[in-house]
Amino acid sequence: MKQFAGRVAVAMAAGLMAAGAGATDLEQVYRDALSYDAALAGARASLEAGREKLPQGRAGLLPSLNLTGNSNWNKVDLNHYDVSRGYNGNGWQVQLSQPLFRWQNWVQYKQGEMQVALAEAQYQLARQDLTLRAAQAYFDVLVAQDVLSAANALHEANTQQLALAKKSFEVGTVTITDVHEAQSRADLSSAQVIAADSDLAVKRHALAVITGKEPEILKGLRKGVALSRPEPFDIQSWVTSAESGSYTVQAAQIAREISDREVERNRAAHLPTVDLVASYGNAMSSTAPISTATSPVVRTDTDTTVVGVQLAMPLFQGGAVSSRVREATALRDKASADLDNARRTSAQNARQAYLGVTSGLAQVRAFEAAQVSSRSALDANKLGYEVGVRINIDVLNAQSQLYDTLQKLSKARYDTLLAQLKLKAATGTLGDDDIKAVNALLD
Repeated sequence: MKQFAGRVAVAMAAGLMAAGAGATDLEQVYRDALSYDAALAGARASLEAGREKLPQGRAGLLPSLNLTGNSNWNKVDLNHYDVSRGYNGNGWQVQLSQPLFRWQNWVQYKQGEMQVALAEAQYQLARQDLTLRAAQAYFDVLVAQDVLSAANALHEANTQQLALAKKSFEVGTVTITDVHEAQSRADLSSAQVIAADSDLAVKRHALAVITGKEPEILKGLRKGVALSRPEPFDIQSWVTSAESGSYTVQAAQIAREISDREVERNRAAHLPTVDLVASYGNAMSSTAPISTATSPVVRTDTDTTVVGVQLAMPLFQGGAVSSRVREATALRDKASADLDNARRTSAQNARQAYLGVTSGLAQVRAFEAAQVSSRSALDANKLGYEVGVRINIDVLNAQSQLYDTLQKLSKARYDTLLAQLKLKAATGTLGDDDIKAVNALLD
């Protein structure tokens, strides 16, 4: 186990020496995630598909042009004359139809505009989610690195304390109980190093799933960096912004407007439609005798041009139109409920993120103070052990307390940074500039 801990320590030292040259920062991880993440790629494809709703809706307002053709063989039996005739008929027609009044088509066009806006909001929501996932994975790796570093330091300290206990036992200044306690703590810290190393490997792989890469070295927070509080420093301002600015709310609001239009579109099926119709066609046929009766061959070649206005008035369709109106109305009520839920959820997310930032800042200050006091307590217990006023278990406990505080301080810092990003996301304002701002805090 000592060899394993030594290898880890050497690897971490080598990594720190190389950090200045090849370390990866949060901004680089974010750029890699933008180009690699499968979930965002799917959202990007959905956006492209959603944008096609506009030309599809516009098509219902534009003219349509159709070409038809036919070729038929016809046989006619004249039973009274005992004569059979056959002829071949060929024809083609070009028809133009321009809607003049189709209210449902106009409503569908307006729905297409809204569906494009919905696709845009959903894509921005997916991109915002990627930003948070990339930051979460990045910070998870940093926390795991700090945990491994603290576990190694604790194991080294416990190992030294074990050696000291054995030496003291040999000269008769401590009992065998002190040696067993030191051995127990050394073995426990050894297991903690193994668990921390395994957790770091898992966190690195989770980052690679998002970015397609597994960087060796990640930049961490600069020493002594001060984390800023939310601006404005007022929870209600953030809650109000979230209730209207969140992409989840924006998407739900657009979906509500689309459902309004859907009710209108289905009701428009009761209205008449008016189309301008124009067609041009040609028909040719040749009649020839089939029976023994003699008859001349008759050929016809006819061109037809038609221009007019066509009115269609729906009268009764089995109740289908009324049923679709009721269905659309129910779905509109659902969309309204979804919008209310989105607003409440976004407000709750803003409150939670805001409190995460403020409480995180308080925890960071508390753990920083605890770090100083824990280190002082460790030094005092070591000195007390040397002069015989403290026992071995006091030193071991003080060491565990110090390194536990270091781990919690590290996690509190990164949790606070992530809460700041989540707060921006709750209001729909999280963007590339926020990643750059956090990245500027890294060393």
